[in-house]
Amino acid sequence: MPENVQMEAPPSMASLVGGIVQDAQQLIRQELLLARQEVQQEVDKAKAVAVSFGAAVAVSVLGAVLLCFMLVYALHEAAGLPLWASFAIVGAGFVVIGGILLAVAKNRANAIHLVPRQTVQTMRENVQWLKNQT
Repeated sequence: MPENVQMEAPPSMASLVGGIVQDAQQLIRQELLLARQEVQQEVDKAKAVAVSFGAAVAVSVLGAVLLCFMLVYALHEAAGLPLWASFAIVGAGFVVIGGILLAVAKNRANAIHLVPRQTVQTMRENVQWLKNQT
């Protein structure tokens, strides 16, 4: 057997602390990257919701303008109602449709989370882990 067997010395306290600091720095960089990606996803959702709101408003306004007069006069002629009553009935119908479109858009907007939940949770876990290391 060789007599010059060298045994590795255990790592020093400074190298262990340095390794922990490097790991913590890398972890923080990764968490920031994750947060950035999550925020970008939420911004993309917000853009889609804005388009939905715009489409809902455009459809409601365009439909009201183009069909309202036709429906009012058709109701006036077919039912023999006064013109003002025909306007009231048709207007109420458009208000209901607009309310439904607004409720759908609001539900989609509620799905947007500006605070990245996954990142917040992992950051809490990381802080707890770092506290346990000391």
